[in-house]
Amino acid sequence: MRTTTKTILVADDDRTTRTLVAQMLRNEGYRVEQADCGEACLVTALERDVDGFLVDVKMPGLGGIELCRRLRGIAKYKHTPIIFVTSADEGEKLEEVFAAGADDFISKPVSAVILQARLSGHLERLEYLLEVERVRENMSRYVSTRTQRMVEAYAITGRAPEPEEREVCALFSDVRGFTALSQRLDPKTLFVNLSRQLGMQVDTVYHYGGYIDKFAGDGIMAVFDMPERAEMACRCALEILRCCGPAQPDSLEDFQLGIGIHAGTVLIGNIGSEGHLDYSVIGESVNVAARLCASATPGTILVSDAVTQMAGTVDGIEFSERRALELRGIREPVGAHTVSQKETVAG
Repeated sequence: MRTTTKTILVADDDRTTRTLVAQMLRNEGYRVEQADCGEACLVTALERDVDGFLVDVKMPGLGGIELCRRLRGIAKYKHTPIIFVTSADEGEKLEEVFAAGADDFISKPVSAVILQARLSGHLERLEYLLEVERVRENMSRYVSTRTQRMVEAYAITGRAPEPEEREVCALFSDVRGFTALSQRLDPKTLFVNLSRQLGMQVDTVYHYGGYIDKFAGDGIMAVFDMPERAEMACRCALEILRCCGPAQPDSLEDFQLGIGIHAGTVLIGNIGSEGHLDYSVIGESVNVAARLCASATPGTILVSDAVTQMAGTVDGIEFSERRALELRGIREPVGAHTVSQKETVAG
């Protein structure tokens, strides 16, 4: 007898069939729950975790087809194998059975060999789906949702998407005095606190509808591509400065950020070789945002004319007077403004 931790629920109003099928399953090492009607099956499914269902089509009260629909409506059973056990005169019901969400059917009298083959196959398929979902969830911690979608499309079509131009706001952040901190603090303390700082920035970016293109050493590069991207990028930057203060004031009093934002056209696509690709954003607009970040003094946000013009007048946000900045690697001076939280006047 095989050993397994899987629990199978057998729903059949015929006691003889139910008992026979349950014994076949126990012989294969499954744990078995039994229900003599659809209502009892549904109650058991809600109270316990079931790995697979064997369901009779015709049962008094809540029939097998409606039971299947209701099980599929329960989040944890969205992909759980549901196999119908049918008699010869129920063949005309198969279309309804599959429309209700069934995975398979077995004809009566039930063969132990067929039962095990069908059930184990569907359970293995479920394990594969769950593994794919776990990989997808873990991948989201390392790459953006857009990169995931590109990778999935590439896996299906075998073709990498062509580079495309897009209008975005690029946001760069950078820790000021990081080199001095790295010399003063032990690597583990520095790593833990930097990770916490970056984690808060990432959460803030996603909260305001952006996504992380990459981590750039001790900072981030974020992209905002929605219609209100200039406003959202500015609100995000202000929130980052507000919430990403020193994690440990006694040892990280100099852990301050500079932020730069620019709006413009970029090229999004794959960079690298077949062996190693980076799906990223490039272009002069990205370079301007990075240079603005480098020019921002600790605790300040520098944005370009393009950002202020796109944002316009925004509640709660104030832009300073324009000043022209010479940015390294940029041909023409860039009009720049600092961003601050607008003070509200009481009364």
